[in-house]
Amino acid sequence: MENPPIKTNPPLRLNTVGLSKKDYDGAPSTLCKGCGHNSIASQIVQVAYELSLRPHEVIKLSGIGCSSKSPAYFLGMSHGFNALHGRMPSVATGALLANHTLKAIGVSGDGDTGSIGLGQFKHLLRRNLRMVYIIENNGVYGLTKGQFSATAEKGLTLKYAGKNPFPPVDLCMEAIVAGCGFVARSFAGDAKQVRELLKAALSHRGTAVLDIISPCVTFNNEDDSPKSYSYGTQHEKPLHELGFIPPSEEIVIEPLEPGEFRLVELHDGSHIRLRNLGPDYDPTDRMAALARLHQAQEEGEFITGLLYYDPSRPSLAEVEGLSTPLAQLPPERLRPSQERLSEVLQAYR
Repeated sequence: MENPPIKTNPPLRLNTVGLSKKDYDGAPSTLCKGCGHNSIASQIVQVAYELSLRPHEVIKLSGIGCSSKSPAYFLGMSHGFNALHGRMPSVATGALLANHTLKAIGVSGDGDTGSIGLGQFKHLLRRNLRMVYIIENNGVYGLTKGQFSATAEKGLTLKYAGKNPFPPVDLCMEAIVAGCGFVARSFAGDAKQVRELLKAALSHRGTAVLDIISPCVTFNNEDDSPKSYSYGTQHEKPLHELGFIPPSEEIVIEPLEPGEFRLVELHDGSHIRLRNLGPDYDPTDRMAALARLHQAQEEGEFITGLLYYDPSRPSLAEVEGLSTPLAQLPPERLRPSQERLSEVLQAYR
């Protein structure tokens, strides 16, 4: 009698740097089941795999809150730093001045960014630090039992927090006003759009802000809440069909007519969907972006997509003229010589 064949798992598919998708995983999530933050972490894993990022060339940064636990759940082989509440921008600035060649992914929350960290957020955008800044936005302080955050809508009523009397802070508006050159909004339940925006953000020259509405399934997921799954699903209005092609040998197509749809094959055999929206929305028009965000607030819309794009501003590393990262300089370049130190000390006698 012959032995039955031994079942083996199919070989893992490797990307161009020899890593499987599993190599980009982090620790198991401890967040609530169904939390949008977990979906975002999953999309970061997928994008890192597709773009063949080298984990040791990535640094993950966060502050305090449910959102700031997220970096533990993706890219487990990358560098990481969990900062104080609202202080992630300062830590990111120091890390990227020390080594500006790292790809930085910062994960913050609406409280971490819109309340205690708003000042640091605005100055990070002024300096145009090259990093992807993800805001996992649910309108509540989920880690401390559901108080309203700065992005909660006026009039929103929550079981444990009562009724919110204050107007919300729109973090995309704040980013555009502060001079950010890449501002986008998405919904954790729209996995495809989140992925495409992440790919584009990782290629941006400076700070790329991605505000992702990520419903809190415990404290803020009632049907009438603009940050709930049901509201997002019913009221989301994508501004455009998004796709991103990483830099490679150029793919050239014939110009699209207004409203025309076309399927374009990429280098790896996959396809991207393109649709020319004509004059409907121009993400390079700063004032139009602000007006569209205001209109969405007034009409209760949930607009998603790339809201504003301006790649002209140099990053902080370019402004400072950084070449060799400080972290890679030899000790003799970083420290004064004994003779020079003696001269300095002598001057104070």
